[in-house]
Amino acid sequence: MTDIHDARFGAAGTAEAALAVEAGGAAEAGRAPVSGKVVEALETDRAGRTGCTVPTDHTGRTDSTDHTGRTDSTDHGDPAGEAAAEETRPALLSRARDELWRAVDERDELAAARGVFELLDSGLDAEDILLEVIAPVQHKVGVEWAAGRITVAQEHAATAIHDRIIAAMAHRATAKAPAPDHGKRGMTVVVACVEGEWHALPARILAETLRLRGHTVDFLGAQVPTPHLIAHLHRTAPDVVALSCSLPTRLPTAHAAITAIQATGVPVLAGGAAFAPDGRYARLLGADAWAAEAREAADVLGRGLPRPHLDSARLAVEDLPHLSDQEYTMVSRGKRQLVKNTLAGLEQRLPAMRSYSEAERERTAEDVAHIVDFLAAALYTDDARLFTGFLEWTGDILEARRVPALVLLPGLERLQEELKDFPRALGCLAQGVAALHGRNRRPTIPGPGTAA
Repeated sequence: MTDIHDARFGAAGTAEAALAVEAGGAAEAGRAPVSGKVVEALETDRAGRTGCTVPTDHTGRTDSTDHTGRTDSTDHGDPAGEAAAEETRPALLSRARDELWRAVDERDELAAARGVFELLDSGLDAEDILLEVIAPVQHKVGVEWAAGRITVAQEHAATAIHDRIIAAMAHRATAKAPAPDHGKRGMTVVVACVEGEWHALPARILAETLRLRGHTVDFLGAQVPTPHLIAHLHRTAPDVVALSCSLPTRLPTAHAAITAIQATGVPVLAGGAAFAPDGRYARLLGADAWAAEAREAADVLGRGLPRPHLDSARLAVEDLPHLSDQEYTMVSRGKRQLVKNTLAGLEQRLPAMRSYSEAERERTAEDVAHIVDFLAAALYTDDARLFTGFLEWTGDILEARRVPALVLLPGLERLQEELKDFPRALGCLAQGVAALHGRNRRPTIPGPGTAA
């Protein structure tokens, strides 16, 4: 099973009519360049009237009030131009997403980069490009893999293209970026993925968004071992750590990292799909703050985070008293034997498995191990929804490849036999079996990540 990158920065908008090219401006083959009228529209979108720049929030909405709170209703320019701006900007973003998708789908990195740099040169905010063009296309990459329309290798190639474009884009955008306003000192932020977490693109997008907001960012990338992260904090003394985790199976590791970071007196801002769409696991594990996406994270930092007390070090069981029953510890530590026993039981129940090739046996063992990992994560959080959500998602992946989700049932039933003395584990497994039996049989096109 392959896990998908989940940026969670919003879905792409609906496709709209292609933008007209200025008279006399010849279109390139298959694609029109960004026109001067688009540039004017983008500028109009940021200005309420000639000669007066209107502040915008980070959703692109304009503030038409003056600093006393009165609405200025005079000299707002051409209403038709303002209406055109409202129509043109969404159309531009929609076209940009379509073109970027075509480029990454064809593994044409040069075309993908050229399109992004044209957007930058047209005057579109780098933050908007990151969060309204690149992130939605990356989301689509995950959806296409989940639906079986692209391979794992294609998904990795598309992700690598996005990563390299963001890195190149950062230097151009930083050179153009205005100095931080309001006289505020930007924070020093370490952005890192938890140990064992290789999905780094969401963290990369966050890091670049924070840089654009005027913060000093130390991006450490994927899979940062907790001891090395703590040593880095002692050397650099940042204001906050933004900790990214996409896979729920890494939540126990994330918990250890959160408590270790806080023990150095540095607050933790948690983010990523593993913490659930509502952030419940970030709160459960004691993070100082949580954000669903990059703009929200930037806003959280803008409000400031208090530093934890240096004596805030605590044991996992203090946050999660249910761990005292040792079920999580015994399942996670006994994983190898549990997988071995489950495979042996499956061979007795399903004689066809005896004719499996070595490669098929290895893949089956990996699938069982993956189920055990998610079961352990559910035991750690004491939340069966984490396990049933994984099974539902896996069922979608299988059925998109014309494999019935019910093929998972024998493995779950065998695990129930192996874990008959573990009441919380049995509860999770029973809910998993019920979820598979209760699935809607209609064809689905699953989204990326694990349902929560």
